[in-house]
Amino acid sequence: MPSFDEVLKEAGEFGRFQKRVFFLLCQTGVTFSFLFASIVFLGQAPGSYWCRIPGAAELSERCGWTLEEEQNFTVLPLRLGNRSSGGECERLDVAWDTSVSCASPLARYGNRSAGNLPLATCHDNWVYKQPHSSIVSEYNLVCGNAWMLDLSQAILNLGFLAGAFTLGYAADRYGRILIYLLSCLGVGICGIIVAFAPNFTVFLIFRFLQGVFSKGTWMTCYVIVTEIVGSDQRIVGIAIQIFFTVGIMILPGIAYLVPTWQGIQLAISLPNFLFLLYYWVVPESPRWLLTRKKGEKALKIMHNIAKHNGKYLSPHYSEITIGNAEVSNPSFLDLVRTPQMRRNTLILMYAWFTSALIYQGLVMRLGIVGGNLYLDFFISGAVELPAALLILVTIDRIGRRLPFGISNIVAGIACLITAFLPEDIPWLKTTVATLGRLGITMAFEIVYLVNTELYPTTLRYVKSSQESFSFSPFPIYSLLTVWLELPLIIFSILAVVCGFLVLLLPESKGISLPETVDDVEKLSR
Repeated sequence: MPSFDEVLKEAGEFGRFQKRVFFLLCQTGVTFSFLFASIVFLGQAPGSYWCRIPGAAELSERCGWTLEEEQNFTVLPLRLGNRSSGGECERLDVAWDTSVSCASPLARYGNRSAGNLPLATCHDNWVYKQPHSSIVSEYNLVCGNAWMLDLSQAILNLGFLAGAFTLGYAADRYGRILIYLLSCLGVGICGIIVAFAPNFTVFLIFRFLQGVFSKGTWMTCYVIVTEIVGSDQRIVGIAIQIFFTVGIMILPGIAYLVPTWQGIQLAISLPNFLFLLYYWVVPESPRWLLTRKKGEKALKIMHNIAKHNGKYLSPHYSEITIGNAEVSNPSFLDLVRTPQMRRNTLILMYAWFTSALIYQGLVMRLGIVGGNLYLDFFISGAVELPAALLILVTIDRIGRRLPFGISNIVAGIACLITAFLPEDIPWLKTTVATLGRLGITMAFEIVYLVNTELYPTTLRYVKSSQESFSFSPFPIYSLLTVWLELPLIIFSILAVVCGFLVLLLPESKGISLPETVDDVEKLSR
């Protein structure tokens, strides 16, 4: 019986059929990047806001004050009183009623200056000049509640992790395309509920679920593409990452044109419903069908692939084999049961953790350091395009390990140098920081490819549990209060260590995708 790779070579390893499927599924990378980085715009600082004095709303309506006039009467006295408070998190500890004068509401307190009036901490009575511009103003995530913004991104990352475990296992058990379509439906529905969440608790619940389903779409599209092409064309996995970068570049344009966070949330969620049309044009992975002993269906799909590619399979092909080993249901224990699998798993878990943390951390940094957020975010996305080109040029010439290791080390060194460069040389600081972003982007893209090549078909999604072995960089950015550049120091250490660890992985250049755990063990020999 012929092997799957032999049949694929005869049907066409990257013909018209694979190119069509590749282009369609790559659009998932755009929408996934929207959700991945959306917090930068959903959670923008709301601009001018202040804490409202009890009774001020009624008094403002009675007196016909504008928001600026109300702010002058409530916040300006704080500033004139030589207080350190700007009126955002504290207010004058007074209460206004119908007896208060519209012209001078503080006159009732006699000759005491505003500086002598007591202050009270603000809890839930904020006023925003742009009340629906971001989730910060929508759910009062300011002052003592500011940590909740960090929580929202941590919850999304937790959703990614849960999606990798649950939907990853489901895709190995029940099929790639089924889980892909269900995940697309889930992302769209949860995204709509997030946009109209009546409170922050509902927002967090469905943001978590959107993360779960979004991870399902990203994992499945990536694996389907890599499983239907030949070993020499598996760099299409890197090309998928280019569409992720395109999404990063499009996102600031959406955020610039759409004035409210609800509009941004809908704009990044609704396109997922269009992917449901793929039911009629994207088949199940024939490689997966073979692992589930569904050879007839796999062969039928291979004949269809050959037909679309203008080729024909030999008529005597009646069965395809993937190897001699009996196929069993995937198990998480398979990731660590044998020596080579165990080493691969532990190193790649750390690589995923490092790449995801540093990449997301550098993206979040754009929203912290100031400047034109929309333009800076677009430029940072454009910087990622050369990363994919560098990978495409190098990995088929010198292999995977060396570019993987060097990109991590370069990213680490660049982060370290950036931390110590003086602020009065902004062009140099920006240039070195850009080099770090380029390096970690390369590492992040290579780890996807290597992860696919070093695991057998039956575990290609179970391994995705390590793919999400990361957490939000927000806890690290809480160290900004100690030193603005301290997070970069932590990133540099993590990246350099990762750079040396990945050099211990087996080289996967040019190998056939392993079908069984035994195939993976043979790689080390």
